[in-house]
Amino acid sequence: MDPIDPKKKPANGKLIRALVIMTAGSFVFGWALVPLYDVLCKAAGIGNAEAKAGPSTAVESIDPNREVTIEFIAEPASVGSFDFRPTVASMRIHPGKLYDASFIARNLTNVASVAQAVPSISPTGTAKYFHKTECFCFSPQKFAAGEQRDLPVRFIVDPALPVTVDKLTLAYTIYDTTQSATRP
Repeated sequence: MDPIDPKKKPANGKLIRALVIMTAGSFVFGWALVPLYDVLCKAAGIGNAEAKAGPSTAVESIDPNREVTIEFIAEPASVGSFDFRPTVASMRIHPGKLYDASFIARNLTNVASVAQAVPSISPTGTAKYFHKTECFCFSPQKFAAGEQRDLPVRFIVDPALPVTVDKLTLAYTIYDTTQSATRP
């Protein structure tokens, strides 16, 4: 066995300290990623943070003197798997009142499929004023081959929405998640 060179002892100690610090830093970074991602998505008004939180039970007072236009947009992310569109392009609403809207989705394949919709609210920062009480985006949707159906969404726009905002856009992108839904 070779004796340890006394000149290498300080270098080895520095390397071990650097490796321990790097390992601890990697652990802390990995642990903080999920909450950081949720905060960023909520601040940007994107993602599916509302679905994770569950349906809102907000009860608001209706503002009969104010109207806001809600535009609906639907996009299929997986080309050729689904036909996806809103039943109406827009609607005028009174903040504080509960409204229903729906989207139509049709499986264009000849096999059963699973789809997941991801919502987005614009303009940026207004998602906190848009409360979905029921939404097809809360869970994956299973479709038979060629099946078409209405997908409902119930929502309330908070009367605290800034008066400078008179139009909101609720956009959904639907993803074919059949492959990930069938993995063990």
